[in-house]
Amino acid sequence: MQRNKIPSPKFKYFNSEKLAKDYIKLLYDKEPEKLIYIKATKLCGGKGALKSKSLDESIRNIGKMKVFGEAGKIFLVEEGLEGEEFSYYAISDGSNYRIFKSAQDNKTISNFDKGDQTGRMGAISPAIITNHLSKEIENQLIAKAINGMKKEHIPYIGILYLGGVVVNDKPINIEYNARWGDPECQVVLPTIKTDYVEIVTSCLKGKLNEIEIEQDNKSRVCVVGASRGYPNDYSHAKRKQIHGLENAMKINGVTIFGADITIQDEKFYTDGGRLFSVVAEGENIVEAKQKAYSAIAGINVEGNNLQYRTDIGWRDIERFLRNKKHL
Repeated sequence: MQRNKIPSPKFKYFNSEKLAKDYIKLLYDKEPEKLIYIKATKLCGGKGALKSKSLDESIRNIGKMKVFGEAGKIFLVEEGLEGEEFSYYAISDGSNYRIFKSAQDNKTISNFDKGDQTGRMGAISPAIITNHLSKEIENQLIAKAINGMKKEHIPYIGILYLGGVVVNDKPINIEYNARWGDPECQVVLPTIKTDYVEIVTSCLKGKLNEIEIEQDNKSRVCVVGASRGYPNDYSHAKRKQIHGLENAMKINGVTIFGADITIQDEKFYTDGGRLFSVVAEGENIVEAKQKAYSAIAGINVEGNNLQYRTDIGWRDIERFLRNKKHL
């Protein structure tokens, strides 16, 4: 990122708790209320980025890296950025690329992005905040990465996942991943009208420049249903029967994606933290959200053991209603 002048926050890597703690003490000596993130360098089920707003909190979060085992053996201390996050996806054959719709996920367990980090509790697509920034995001954060790797003789082939944040109306990179995001893929992939096998085949043959990817104009909202207690102790909620999934599957414009569910005697039972996703489509974000929550309202888990956020898409709902008011 630094070599290719990709806008990104400052960071340092560590494999020593002591050296990391010495470093953050210097940071907080200069800025006592500085926002930083302690991040594991490998996958941790979406829970490896720990937010810190004080020296004591940072020290505790550095200590938590060992909980992630090998994933947290090497970690980084990264400058925190105050802004609104978004996701973007592209597919590259090493020389050419095509871009899919933007998305925005909800990472924490509680409404308005409060509470503990999870593996994600929902997502929307497209993200309105990226509408006027799409060209800048492409030029500064996607093209620079793909072209930079080609110049360094390590051409990137496959799905490029960009996690970004808008700060003062400027898009900045937070991370790249070589995969689709979860649950963002559940609201992005359904928008694609072109045969996905054709897209992948063109990518593998180095011929992405020969196809155009057609995407629909619908909005989509994904609401994740989880076992009560997730992301902490939800053992009491395991092996409980899930009611109402069958009816939700029949609703027009709604798709149910299963996760930690087992099926026994044609009945659904909980078997983990995030149980299923309700994905609804609509002509706009308001219509999609109404469908999603109407569907999940008819689902419950034995013993009142279902939980989900009730505010997925809240930022774009506000934007949409403001824009509509001004028309």
